Parts: sequence; structure tokens; C-alpha cells
Amino acid sequence: MATTADMRTGLIIKVDGSLYSVIEFGQNKTARAAAKVWAKLKGVDNNRTIELTWNSGETIFPVRVEKKPYQFLYKDDSGYTFMDTGTYEQITVVEAMVDAPQFIKDGQEVTVLINGETDQPMGVELPDKIVMRVTYSEPGMRGDTATRTLKPATVETGANVNVPLFVNEGDLIRINSKTGEYIERVKE
Repeated sequence: MATTADMRTGLIIKVDGSLYSVIEFGQNKTARAAAKVWAKLKGVDNNRTIELTWNSGETIFPVRVEKKPYQFLYKDDSGYTFMDTGTYEQITVVEAMVDAPQFIKDGQEVTVLINGETDQPMGVELPDKIVMRVTYSEPGMRGDTATRTLKPATVETGANVNVPLFVNEGDLIRINSKTGEYIERVKE
């Protein structure tokens, strides 16, 4: 058993039979009343986002989650197929369980979240920063660097990313997989 004092970002808890991940949390204190703990929760096994409030010290029910490295193999009608890099066991998950499916490429290493109680996959996380090759981009105007102007570019997976004007076709760029934003150009 855990209490609200154990609350942290990324913790997966069971609420009314469903699993939720803590996105953010905080504590409200008033002069006369007891402190309250609030949390914004995102559904792991559903697409809901909810906010809950507990009295400080109340019991919460965390779920044991194992993170295992897997490799992306392919996508078909049944979903995304991944292989455990240690046992070569394969699992298939639906697209909704993949963190950022538009940035996933063949052979990429990912982290699969597995429910410790049921041994079922709960989600797939890509690394925070990934390197992609730009496959299409309009040429930037020479000398137009006074402002941080961005232009659309297509990366090797087909996803569109806004990049600075100096990025050209064939360049490697680092992208934040959580937000889809350009971080920097990578030297080969």
C-alpha cells in the first residue's frame, strides 16, 4: 500500500478498475482544513484524462510496472510488432498504445511498459530524443536568419517537423519525440 506522499510523475495507479499515469500533481494547503493532494491522470488502458483530489495521507494503489527494451520490427493490420532483445519473443500492440507512432522506424529500440501483475503490455515509449534524416524540405532563403523562422520538413518516417531555414534535404536532425519539435542538427 502507498499513500499520497508517494505520488510522483510517471507513477501508474489503479483508479476504479482502470490504470492511469500521473502527468502532474501538487498539494493544496489551507489555513484550517487538512492538506489535499491533486493529480492530473492520463489513462493507460483508455483514452481519458481526469483530475482527482485526495486528502493528504490517503491510500492510493500503484501498479508494478516493468520497463523492458524491445526492437520495432514491422507494422501491419493487427498493429505494431516488437521483439524482446533478450528472449526474441514478439508482441503486437495497437497503435493507441505507442507513444509517438509517427516517429517510429524499422529496427528502432523502444521501451515497453509491462504490467507486473498480468504480464500484459501497457504502452510503448520511444526515447525522448531521436535522430531522423530529412527526406524533403524547401530550400531556405539565403541571409534570412534574423528571426527564428521555421519551415516544414518531412523526415524518413513520413512525419512533418518544423525546422529552421538552414536545414536541407539529407541532413540528420534530432527531434523531441514527446512534442515533435526540432532540437538540433546532427553531424554525420
